[in-house]
Amino acid sequence: MSVPIWVNGELYEPGKAVVSVYDHGLMVGDGVFETIKAVNGESFALTRHLDRLALSAKRMDLPEPDVAAIADGVRRCLAAAPKWPLARIRITYTSGPGPLGSDRGSAGTNAIVIVGEQAPFPATADVTVVPWPRNERGALAGVKSTSYGDNAKALAYAKERGGAEAIFENLADNLCEGTGSNIFIVTGGRLITPTLSSGCLAGVTRALTLEWCGGEEVDVPISALYEAEEAFLTSTTRDIQPIRAVDGKVLPQAPGPITLEAMKVFAERSAADLDP
Repeated sequence: MSVPIWVNGELYEPGKAVVSVYDHGLMVGDGVFETIKAVNGESFALTRHLDRLALSAKRMDLPEPDVAAIADGVRRCLAAAPKWPLARIRITYTSGPGPLGSDRGSAGTNAIVIVGEQAPFPATADVTVVPWPRNERGALAGVKSTSYGDNAKALAYAKERGGAEAIFENLADNLCEGTGSNIFIVTGGRLITPTLSSGCLAGVTRALTLEWCGGEEVDVPISALYEAEEAFLTSTTRDIQPIRAVDGKVLPQAPGPITLEAMKVFAERSAADLDP
């Protein structure tokens, strides 16, 4: 079954859902996006994701997106899709068609919503630390931009070495984030995650984990990951995923007791409220 794609207020069959080849999201990565989980046809934390989409657009000096229209697009796509146990909603918002350079055009923005089935993540993940640091002082630090070339390169590097996710440190040699995830570690019995000033994305699942499960935001050296008692990844479609090994070094427990409790609380709270 083909699921219609929403483009600028209209639903199209996938083969007819097109934007210009001059779109700056394609040409220079001048856009922002969100990935949202849907469970049995219902989106999760849609309001938080749309708020972050608007914030990312603001930080990139893009026109303010019509989040009400996009939310309607999400609902229309989900209504036309099978009630998959787990699905991925992708919202893309770009500056629209532009010239063959970095200058933006004046034709207007493009907003796109796509829904597709999502396979569950494995019970645990092995991760690989990559040699390229995040720039916590960069113009796009903490922005969910479509400029994802560094993430694509890093994830390919990790997978070539047996990792399912790549982990970045930042310019200060501190733990930062994954390509599509935030990271938590347990050290000395404390649950901690890098601060937003580390350059990591303000993940929706990260925020909910801190609110529901506790934890501290602390800058720690990348070496702390290798010595962690437990560690886990958080992201929209994986929720909380324990880390089994870092660069081949197996952690003491995956999941450990603190991770198990966080997984339990997150599952209960997210099932009780689909738009927390």
